[in-house]
Amino acid sequence: MRTINFFKYQGTGNDFVLIDNRDKHFDGDNISLIHQLCDRRFGIGGDGLMLLENHPKLDFTMRYFNSDGREASMCGNGGRCIAAFAVHIGAVSNPEDFSFMAVDGEHHAAYQNEIVTLKMIDVEEIKKGSDYTFLDTGSPHHIQFVKSTNEVDVRQQGKQIRYSDTYAPNGTNVNFVEQTKANKLKVRTYERGVEDETLACGTGVVASAISAHLKNPEYTDFDIDVLGGKLRVFFTPQENSFKDIWLEGPAKFVFKGTIEI
Repeated sequence: MRTINFFKYQGTGNDFVLIDNRDKHFDGDNISLIHQLCDRRFGIGGDGLMLLENHPKLDFTMRYFNSDGREASMCGNGGRCIAAFAVHIGAVSNPEDFSFMAVDGEHHAAYQNEIVTLKMIDVEEIKKGSDYTFLDTGSPHHIQFVKSTNEVDVRQQGKQIRYSDTYAPNGTNVNFVEQTKANKLKVRTYERGVEDETLACGTGVVASAISAHLKNPEYTDFDIDVLGGKLRVFFTPQENSFKDIWLEGPAKFVFKGTIEI
């Protein structure tokens, strides 16, 4: 038996186990251990787990794992939470302007009063279907506009789309979007890897905002309600791409502890 120190953070209800792994004491290849730590009954509980590790040039490296224990694509709310965590443990020199490496590339971030503004990757390809859009904002997202998010069975319908032949073999995240005003959205998300609805999804709301812009091109700044709170997405549209995409919202420390493994 050995003891691991951990921290718990949440960003609009997306909750994560965070471990300072700059000394490489935690084995990120141990899928069963990560799955156990994320388990809400037999572990700490979380939508995912993140390791903060050293980077040769940037402030740190973010490694993100879904609750199934597997290393995953980018998580926007996870990125905001690990940014806050890095500030709190002194891993960055300037909280108002720092950068880190994630699986999808370099990200810039700013932290102030529990609000993190995170720069996301550029988006250069969007697939438009008859009643949906599909794009990768660090993670793949299917965007379905609906009249009312309250009337959607997110788990059942999301699962059907996530495992459909259209997205085989890797699947996709699924977002149901209600446009309450031209620049205001409600979003509910079925997350791949969690295999259930989560209270928020950062890359999902970014994908939702860009998809909403395609319907109303004059708007580039969106306020978004998710089950866990409020987020903001703003960006600069180019001729065939989207640049300077920023995700902004709260990232809060919940508790810290130790666990024997």
